[in-house]
Amino acid sequence: MLIVPEREIADLMTREAAFAAVEKVFAAMAAGDAYNFPVVREAIGHEDALYGFKGGFDRSGLTLGLKAGGYWPNNLEKRGIINHQSTVFLFDPDTGKARAMVGGNLLTALRTAAASSVSIRHLAREDARVIGMVGAGHQATFQLRAALEQRDFDKVIGWNLHPEMLPNLEKVAAEAGVPFEAVELTGMREADVIISITSSFDAILMAEHVSPGCHIACMGTDTKGKQEVSPALLAKATVFTDEVAQSVSIGEAQHAVAQGLIDESAITQLGAVINGAHPGRRSAEEITLFDGTGVGLQDLAVAAAVVDLAVEKGIAIEVDF
Repeated sequence: MLIVPEREIADLMTREAAFAAVEKVFAAMAAGDAYNFPVVREAIGHEDALYGFKGGFDRSGLTLGLKAGGYWPNNLEKRGIINHQSTVFLFDPDTGKARAMVGGNLLTALRTAAASSVSIRHLAREDARVIGMVGAGHQATFQLRAALEQRDFDKVIGWNLHPEMLPNLEKVAAEAGVPFEAVELTGMREADVIISITSSFDAILMAEHVSPGCHIACMGTDTKGKQEVSPALLAKATVFTDEVAQSVSIGEAQHAVAQGLIDESAITQLGAVINGAHPGRRSAEEITLFDGTGVGLQDLAVAAAVVDLAVEKGIAIEVDF
């Protein structure tokens, strides 16, 4: 079995490689060549932690495995380590033998950012110039770096429940040479693209905060009860997702579907746009929304890519298992 420790990931996996891996697996999902297993995600009753498993099998890429991990909200304050903790396990689909164990913390951030960026590449208006960020935590910086590469943005605006965290976004914008402005939620109407990346259980972004023609990537809702945007916003938008079953059960669409504002049949896999089976955005005035629930196949795709790179560079650790 091969081991790729967390400490090696940053020197192996690039944003470009993560984007390519996620885009490819979204396309395979929509084509029926890859599928995710049911998600297990539970509050364990210790340290207020959420823990679970996401897995799947990609027949086209022969990638089989799972990611184990979750969210420990006290880690940063108590221990000085990030709150999201995870590990990816890959198996040989021909034999079932363990193939690799891969540090999943940075990979999770990179694959989540890649997913929103894939949605921006395929759904945002070509003339999008202002990007808005709702949320300014650890994951938000990865989201913004990746998103800034998808269009010729000339301004970043941001809102966070705790404004003292907004310099995280300002720093990323400055690195890209793009001006940053802190705004109230009503200020998001200026944005052509909005990424929400929070751990909220109450709607933050409302329909009146979004202008016609905007593309929204909702990336924080991955558990039953979580919510970042109002159901009315989904009712106004054309909704896309990574996987429809997760979107309506643990994703942002769970609330709009439960209230009867949208139907499950109206939600389209982003992979269908990538494959050309769906036209994607139909007009400059259309509001598009990507419900990024985070699927196991994303984790497996980036983990498999990083294992190949680690073997190529001779830094994968081989153990007799």
